[in-house]
Amino acid sequence: MVSLRIVFMGTPPIAVPVLAALIEAGHAIACVYTQPPRPAGRGHRPQPSAVQRFAEERGVVVRSPAALKNATEQQAFADLGADVAVVAAYGLILPRAILAAPRLGCLNVHASLLPRWRGAAPIQRAILAGDSETGVTIMQMDEGLDTGAMLLCGKVPIGPRTTAESLHDALAALGARLMVEALDGIVAGRITPVAQPADGATYAKKLSREEGRLDWRDGAAALDRKVRALNPWPGTWFEHAGERIRVLAAEPVAGKAGAPPGTVLDDAATVACGEGALRLTRLQRAGKGPSDAAAFLRGFPVPAGTALAVPTDAGP
Repeated sequence: MVSLRIVFMGTPPIAVPVLAALIEAGHAIACVYTQPPRPAGRGHRPQPSAVQRFAEERGVVVRSPAALKNATEQQAFADLGADVAVVAAYGLILPRAILAAPRLGCLNVHASLLPRWRGAAPIQRAILAGDSETGVTIMQMDEGLDTGAMLLCGKVPIGPRTTAESLHDALAALGARLMVEALDGIVAGRITPVAQPADGATYAKKLSREEGRLDWRDGAAALDRKVRALNPWPGTWFEHAGERIRVLAAEPVAGKAGAPPGTVLDDAATVACGEGALRLTRLQRAGKGPSDAAAFLRGFPVPAGTALAVPTDAGP
């Protein structure tokens, strides 16, 4: 295997296994680029990204510019003399000068089977849509939004209880392995880029906090997918007794004929939906810790027959 001089560009935890795999494979990491520290935690103090923490623990030089548009930043990047840049959920747009600087260009680890789910939230959108599988695509980056030619891809099934967290971990591990394989294949001449298909492109738009609100008029299967897709962020929730209650886990069950959506059907937090019912199995009040449904209901009763609010700004 040929050791390449690599600039790594990534920010969240899903990118860390990719960087770790490159180091383990013996490649030379010239520099790590990551987004600047962001306020987090109770004190809202700036916290370095997961990638920055990992890189610094291993003595790798880290840069965290707010943007890459100015000529000084672009020259500093070019001066690194990289063979290739590896990009994994970096979060900043790469201008043409950055894309063109490394000898082998910039390769992206994208968490979907392109061209499906281009964009910011491919993991969550795949679950929300009820896809039976997703995967990772190693892509040669261009100036479009996840439109570059493909080098390698691998598939991961999405089961009926798959969560965003479990899928995230599976895709992170797969992406790390595929990127190492792609680099080996490029150097050996075994892999050449293939253009993405013209048909089948979809856009995985960025998640919003309001998207997590549960509308009981939706079907139980769709609400179950929402709970699995949007936890831990932005989280799924409903309002009751003046409080916003987070739903951390749930499961679809048979409903009760004639029960209006939002009706609590029993003493186990089963709620009638537009189709079927959703049993809420793990919940959390603001300022409290998460708990299973039985413990939650002992401290915050929601008896059978309660009519939970249906959003007025959504649904039919």
